[in-house]
Amino acid sequence: MIKQNVIKAALAGTVLATAMAANARDYISIVGSSTVYPFSTVVAERLGRTAGVPTPTVESTGTGGGMKLFCDGVGSSTADITNASRRIKASEFEMCKSNGVTEIIEVLVGYDGIVLANSNKSDRINLSRKDIFLALAKQVPNPDGSETLVDNPYKTWKDLNPALPAANIEVLGPPPTSGTRDAFAELALEGGCKSFGFIKAMKKTDKNQYKTICHTVREDGAYVEAGENDNLIVQKLEKNPDSFGVFGFSFLDQNSDKVQGSMIEGFEPTFESIADKSYSVSRPLYFYVKKAHVGVVPGIQEYINEFTSNKAWGDEGYLSEKGMIPLAADVRQDIGGSARNLQVMNGEDL
Repeated sequence: MIKQNVIKAALAGTVLATAMAANARDYISIVGSSTVYPFSTVVAERLGRTAGVPTPTVESTGTGGGMKLFCDGVGSSTADITNASRRIKASEFEMCKSNGVTEIIEVLVGYDGIVLANSNKSDRINLSRKDIFLALAKQVPNPDGSETLVDNPYKTWKDLNPALPAANIEVLGPPPTSGTRDAFAELALEGGCKSFGFIKAMKKTDKNQYKTICHTVREDGAYVEAGENDNLIVQKLEKNPDSFGVFGFSFLDQNSDKVQGSMIEGFEPTFESIADKSYSVSRPLYFYVKKAHVGVVPGIQEYINEFTSNKAWGDEGYLSEKGMIPLAADVRQDIGGSARNLQVMNGEDL
């Protein structure tokens, strides 16, 4: 019986490879995170110039949207690689498995900070994560000091903290499908949410309620979903110096002539403060590869090799010039070796 199953699996793999080869693309299809997009694009361009394969196509679909496309199945009509500004969720991993995407290579590539930025025409402000939670959460602790929750009553920044400007709260940010939105909710909103003892205590008694309170963004116009287009957010910040935008540090770095990052608990978002973790709102960046497509769609192995080369993701690599915060050298060595050897994840630690 075991021998028969092995033969069946081998035949299924051969049929899949043959079917893909008959209809295969001659270029890599990459989807996913808008934050990882510029890094992935420059690697793709380098690959196209030097490896003798067509330049991969890279689409900015958002992390959540990319996962859906990536997990849609195996074959030339589906994406080969997806970028992510957070780790794959257990539910997404299971979605992949249910659609036949059973071998996934996970590559942690570096770090990025999430910034709350405003126009250079305005003053830079210093926020705490508590301020961010009170400004943007749907429900907040009652201002009367009782341990109850109310719909967010704060209209201006000064309403929630007398040290902040009297300007109306208006924050432009990504939609729920974005990894940046997920990470912002987890790192900034929840970071401020758990500063309230009675809410923090809920995590032990009702984890779902705790997450709902800490991660749900208000819907009364103070937070404006601006899609996955960070350039559009910058344009709006230039038009309204009182507004703020949420996006990755790498994008801030590329637009430092127009916008500035707010300080979070006394630390400005910089390459150094994110690398040493003193800037608290930072997150890991990944890409995921469909192993079944390696060797069928040309260039995937070469793409992995290029991205994990020292010239790309090293301390002085060209990705750090684009704003990506490199991993420690020993971590790069371990992750790079596993990726180049096409080691697949088991999903048990998700």
